[in-house]
Amino acid sequence: MRISGRTRVCAVIGDPVEHSLSPVMHNAAFEAKNLDFVFVSFRVEKGKVGSALRGMRSLNIHGLNVTMPHKCAVLKYLDEVDETAYFLGSVNTILNCDGKLVGFNTDGSGAVIALRENNVTLQNAKLLLIGGGGAAKAIAHAVAAEVEELVILNRTLSKIASFAEHLRRRCEAHVHVEKLSEASIVEHLRNADVLINATCVGMHPYSGQSLIPARLLRSNLTVMDIVYHPLETKLLSDAKAVGAKIINGLEMLVYQGAASFRIWTGVQPPVDIMREAVLKVSNNQGA
Repeated sequence: MRISGRTRVCAVIGDPVEHSLSPVMHNAAFEAKNLDFVFVSFRVEKGKVGSALRGMRSLNIHGLNVTMPHKCAVLKYLDEVDETAYFLGSVNTILNCDGKLVGFNTDGSGAVIALRENNVTLQNAKLLLIGGGGAAKAIAHAVAAEVEELVILNRTLSKIASFAEHLRRRCEAHVHVEKLSEASIVEHLRNADVLINATCVGMHPYSGQSLIPARLLRSNLTVMDIVYHPLETKLLSDAKAVGAKIINGLEMLVYQGAASFRIWTGVQPPVDIMREAVLKVSNNQGA
């Protein structure tokens, strides 16, 4: 990779950000497509997002990925936000169009493409989603219009109830929300076709943990976990043990990253190369 005065810079901002696989994924993609781009990571502390985006303008940084805890905070510093990101109140991708900053959210589409590419049919499916954070909301928005029924379970019901009501009106979808408990998991997993864990349970410091009792999993279930380190969480390990189809968090990471790549470059992303790059790093880390 040669870097010159013409090289366009893209980056990920977050705190922490040292663990991010986005640099290795996007640099591999830029190189494969022979694009004069480079991708780096910037740790931006909470409360300093405004300064970071002013820096994006002044340094002419071409694109940003935004990760926790800044996905909501960046909104008020943008000139334009696409419809999905506006509805979610969350941005994970920013494009600098000659000084105009435009925000997008590719998390939900990344999850849906990951499911489709793994031969999971959403039409007429009953989907159980665990979690109520930004990623969970993005996934819920992306699948609501397609599935027959969407059930969202979250520890704090108030954090997801109003969002679910807006989602029902927007998508005319059958969306049900309930407090996360073993009883609610038992009730709704019984009839689910697809289960998605959109919480951080399964990654450090919750490695080796799962919100879903192993005895409730079955072979005719698809189980997706958005956690990608470790690559095989306890939930996925338990699901694999009973013969269920499993989809790890790298799939969503790659496809949401591919969507960001397309926004920044206008070029078809080399998905296989992006996946290979993050898999190599994950395997070296013992994920």
